[in-house]
Amino acid sequence: MQGYENKNALISEIEKTAALFIGEFSEVKEEDKDKLVDGVDRTPAQMIAYQLGWLNLVMGWDKDEREGKHVVTPCEGYKWNDLGKLYQSFYNKYSVYSLAELRDLFDNTVSNFIKWLEGFSEEEIFTQGSRKWAQSTPSNWPVWKWVHINSVAPFKSFRGKIRKWKKANNQ
Repeated sequence: MQGYENKNALISEIEKTAALFIGEFSEVKEEDKDKLVDGVDRTPAQMIAYQLGWLNLVMGWDKDEREGKHVVTPCEGYKWNDLGKLYQSFYNKYSVYSLAELRDLFDNTVSNFIKWLEGFSEEEIFTQGSRKWAQSTPSNWPVWKWVHINSVAPFKSFRGKIRKWKKANNQ
């Protein structure tokens, strides 16, 4: 069973959930971007960095495969059973950016992600085994599932996190 009727439905859901997620950050003050609050496991900057990291990883897997390179998932030097270190690498990479810059990077990365996805045929998105990198775990998901769990799903769950963060921070 597939989760979307076609590629356009998947793209539409990415656009919608990305806009809702990043829209939540318009009220966050720059001086609070690195602030942790009780009950929320990431700062606002870390929430955006997480999204940027995963979107770029997925596109990178596909780019490497198309170039004939050996694809390592989740990433060279990191294992699926120890993702905390990978997340920290995302936070470190994007820590130099202001909140406004992170929001712009997010918007640009989502645009690139959608353009990348538009380059797939329906068959490539919805057929299991169309990409080697998508077969890299025992789950052997089709591309759409990898796209969903690294875009739509975290955009929704992290929207809840930032809303909880804003409430705890009186924003």
